[in-house]
Amino acid sequence: MEQFVIEGGTPLTGTVRPAGNKNSALPLLAASLLTDQPVTLHNVPRIRDVLTMRQLIEDVGAIITEIDPHTWRIEAKNLNKTEPDPALCRIIRASLLLAAPLLARRGHVELPLPGGDVIGRRRIDSHLIALKELGVEVNFNTRMQLKVTRLHGGKILMDEASVTATENAITAAVLAKGTTHIHNAASEPHVQELCHFLNKLGARISGIGSNTLEIEGVEKLNGGEFTIGADYMEVVSFIGAAAVTRGEIRIKDAGAEYLDMTRQVFNRLGVQWTTEGNDILVPADQPLTVTADYGGAIPEIKTNIWPAFPTDLTSIAITVATQANGSVLFHDWMYSGRMYFTDKLAGMGAKIILCDPYRCLIQGPSKLQGERLESPDIRAGMSLLLAALCAEGTSYIRNIEQIERGYEKI
Repeated sequence: MEQFVIEGGTPLTGTVRPAGNKNSALPLLAASLLTDQPVTLHNVPRIRDVLTMRQLIEDVGAIITEIDPHTWRIEAKNLNKTEPDPALCRIIRASLLLAAPLLARRGHVELPLPGGDVIGRRRIDSHLIALKELGVEVNFNTRMQLKVTRLHGGKILMDEASVTATENAITAAVLAKGTTHIHNAASEPHVQELCHFLNKLGARISGIGSNTLEIEGVEKLNGGEFTIGADYMEVVSFIGAAAVTRGEIRIKDAGAEYLDMTRQVFNRLGVQWTTEGNDILVPADQPLTVTADYGGAIPEIKTNIWPAFPTDLTSIAITVATQANGSVLFHDWMYSGRMYFTDKLAGMGAKIILCDPYRCLIQGPSKLQGERLESPDIRAGMSLLLAALCAEGTSYIRNIEQIERGYEKI
């Protein structure tokens, strides 16, 4: 089994350019099936989840040509299959995103339950409820069997601001007859990029960046080109790595406009950075100190839907907090399994109390020791890598396939 071997204690320095946003690439690849005209995507990250999505859309009939390793031309003239490979679907949660384009183009799709990170219960109800509002007939046993004669516009009230469910609803609505309103829509940067991409192909989506979207259905979409933005999860991972190793780095073309709330949270942990154009500069030897609440109370860092602090960055922030002077409570109410990786940090010497499946208390700073570790999921795996980088001695991280699902050549 492949593993990372990390000698800790060396400050990270230098310049790095983040990969394209994985969470944009996945819905954009799926949405490229909506048109029979060629679509070219630039800045595609070459990571495991994206390569699996590529296999999935090729499996249903798309032809992908690599202009260069990060520029792909997708042609979906002939979609000859409505049952994507179940084995591939079970690898990534984003396989759900094939539902909308196959319904729009073929009127039928069968999908198994998707794969993805094991971080707690992850519902599919929001997807199916949204599609039903657009006229889709849903049958569910061990597989999802979805069919429709013609998608029609409707009023969709998302019962949760799910990113992938919002993306499925958007992708289905652009070719539906009539107007669709989506309320309580997710508004993350990758949802915004999906909307801008579809509009570039001829869709009519308004309200982008808000929680209410209006989509006027069109008869067909054209081809076009689109450049995927920087992966802000990777950007923040680099910031965290510099902070815990006391290094100095420049992150090129970092997409800093999406990091306002993340910056506020990391500032509370003592992490500072500056911007220069679209670059982020993290200074060396930062004195990491937790800022207490007014009155001296222990601060709580709580995840919430965008534009609040995102759940996927909780693990990175927890590792940073182990190196900051002071106490801080983390609360991620979204996923019941998100905090379970903290026992591995405790095994390295971090002072952590797991209060319940959703909350943990960190008291820092802790001097971490190298350890043999196993990556449980993408974000927790990256947080363990950060811990190993600042630990004393050698660490070994196995199951690195999980990390490579979300980080290119890390």
